[in-house]
Amino acid sequence: MKFFYQIFIYLYPLAARLLGYQNEKARLWVKGRENIFERLRQAFEGNTATVVWVHCSSLGEFEQGKPVIEQLKIKYPASKILVTFFSPSGYEVRKHDSIADWVFYLPMDSAANAKQFFDIVKPKLILFVKYEFWYYYLQQAKNRQIPLLLVSGIFRAGQPFFKWYGSFNRGMLLCFNHFFVQDEASASLLKSIGIEKNVTISGDTRFDRVLAIAQQFQPIPAIEAFIGNSQKVIVAGSTWLEDDKVLHHYIVAHPEIKFIIAPHDIQQSRIDECVALYGSPLNVIGQWSTVNGQPSNVLLINTMGMLSKLYHYATIAFIGGGFGEDGIHNALEAAVYGKPVLFGPEYSKYIEAIGLVDNGAAFSVENALELEKVFDDLFNNPTFYQQAATAAKDFVAQKAGATERIVEFVSGES
Repeated sequence: MKFFYQIFIYLYPLAARLLGYQNEKARLWVKGRENIFERLRQAFEGNTATVVWVHCSSLGEFEQGKPVIEQLKIKYPASKILVTFFSPSGYEVRKHDSIADWVFYLPMDSAANAKQFFDIVKPKLILFVKYEFWYYYLQQAKNRQIPLLLVSGIFRAGQPFFKWYGSFNRGMLLCFNHFFVQDEASASLLKSIGIEKNVTISGDTRFDRVLAIAQQFQPIPAIEAFIGNSQKVIVAGSTWLEDDKVLHHYIVAHPEIKFIIAPHDIQQSRIDECVALYGSPLNVIGQWSTVNGQPSNVLLINTMGMLSKLYHYATIAFIGGGFGEDGIHNALEAAVYGKPVLFGPEYSKYIEAIGLVDNGAAFSVENALELEKVFDDLFNNPTFYQQAATAAKDFVAQKAGATERIVEFVSGES
């Protein structure tokens, strides 16, 4: 397996360069790593503060890690935080986030890169969020005896760690000092391969994150101007074309309902897809287009960073991704506001989505007809709606507390 891993880390940058000629994300991935060690040296030159390194695959993992970072900064104000990302969708959105002292792309894994990175950064504590296991970086942490924690970890039986051929992958897990996992199933899987004493079922820090976002909510005047006096608002977040196709009929059939569509990808090609499907929606905050001379009932969001606030305005929320192979995006951002949640059939990898469904707060639909029925039932049955809304809010509130457990552990180890 190590042989195949080495092939992967060699070929991935080459593939990114080739794809970069046509794909913006691949181009950003490559460009963001140009002269990266020189930039790291300049950034860390003369630093004498303790460095806490937090690695996140992408934006979602950053949102999970952020509550822990915030609490560590409060508890250890003299320390400095380095956040690294593998994906452009995390780095490009959060590269100027004030919560971190430095934000960088993670150089591609290799023995030389990992050694150079550690020599420059000199971290005293390392947190990897949820997943992504980079062999050479983990080995450096272990060899240098730097505490390494997995935060909000989630494991599934199908992963190589738990297969007969997974000895290489299991070796990476042995580099961690402690695992904070989301659920009992993950802890049981780790136990099955002999990892038990250094495992804590802490829950998911995203619950703490969405609660903090909801508590800090600030109104968005342009959104309120679009909604006006409408009593029915559907916010569809992190959508893909497959989601749009399922939503489209309901949108056309209900001009009295306001729809706010926030695509997961806001590259121009994706925005063009939405415009082609919906007609000419309101696609710039504060300026709306018209369809056949009539104001559109659809607002298309073509900017990043607003979605967690947009759900505040929803009567019902629709979470995108469930009609694609990868599954749904973050349903907790909507549930925290006490909003009933709908999504497509692909959600089995996400324990928070399963929990929302089991508690009557969320509903999975297979097609446009099922979506229409659930929307209508929620709009037309106040008791049914209120039960789902209350269940959503209660579910999030009851799952909070993972951040405190992790920070307490760090304090005990310090």
